[in-house]
Formats: sequence, structure tokens, C-alpha cells
Amino acid sequence: MINRPRETEYKDELLADHSVHRRYRDGREEWRRREGGTRVRWHDNQGASGTDELLGGRVIKRQYSDGRVTYGRDIGYGRTLWDRGETILVNKTSFGGRMGVLLGGLGLVSLAITATQLPPEELTPEEEEELRQQQQASAQNSSSGGGDAGGGDGGDSGDWDSGDGWNSDDDGGWSDDDFG
Repeated sequence: MINRPRETEYKDELLADHSVHRRYRDGREEWRRREGGTRVRWHDNQGASGTDELLGGRVIKRQYSDGRVTYGRDIGYGRTLWDRGETILVNKTSFGGRMGVLLGGLGLVSLAITATQLPPEELTPEEEEELRQQQQASAQNSSSGGGDAGGGDGGDSGDWDSGDGWNSDDDGGWSDDDFG
């Protein structure tokens, strides 16, 4: 078990142009737009920008426009671990996020965070590509009716449901938990 991470809550608002305005409890804001099935382009109110990419194993790659890269991991119930488990983002928009907050209030969520859920510190290009292939296979299984819709590991399907429009080519559907 790891130490209890610092929680940062956020809420998403779907805008008319199908982009999302994300507001963090600490005052940060992001504007996010999906670019294909597994990528989200974002910029924030502090001058940063970049892309988030959903890899397999519920790993999220965040690449900043200056080239820096960091990884997060979706751990279900609208929660995403970042910074090697020091920070947890909690989506208050989704049912999973609200459920995560409820469980956290009961002291149950922190019990679920283990060392195996920590995001990787770094990945080689080959490891990233392997995770992309996993994610693609999982999405294909989900869209064909086989497999699970939760990212391939049997986890909380509310976060990575392939039926939410992420795998379509239009800018239609938006997931409440779009790469925490």
C-alpha cells in the first residue's frame, strides 16, 4: 500500500462545439478536444498545452508541448493517479467519480490504491507501442461485442467505455472520464 495521495477534484462541462471545459478545485482550468479515438489535445489557463493519450493497461501518456512526458493510470471510480501516486485526480462529473468520493469519505478508496496501480515513471518507445497495441485490441474486442468495455483489465468500465464515442471518427460522444 502507498501513502494517501493528494486529491484534486475536477468537473467537466461539455461545450456546444463538443470540446470540454475542465475545472479543477484548485483553480486550474483546461480546455480539451478529442483527436481521434485515444488522444485528447488540451491547453490550460496557466499557459501549458499538450496531448493526453490513452495507452493499454489504463495508462495515460501526457505529453506537454515542450516535450516533457509524464504518465498516469486510471484506477476506476473516476480516479486517476499521477506523479508516481502522489496525486489523484477525482472526476466529480461522473457517477464513478461521485462514488469514488463517497468511498473515500468512508476511508475505503485509499485501501484500493496499491503499488501495482502506480503509473510508470517512464516507458521506452517500444513499451508505449506495446501498450497502444493492447488498447487497440481491447477497443476492437469491445466494439465487436467481445471482451470488456473497461480497458481490458476488468476494471471500472465507467471510465474507458468504448461505447462512449471515443472510438468513432466524429467529434460526437465525450466521456466523463476523458483521460483523467
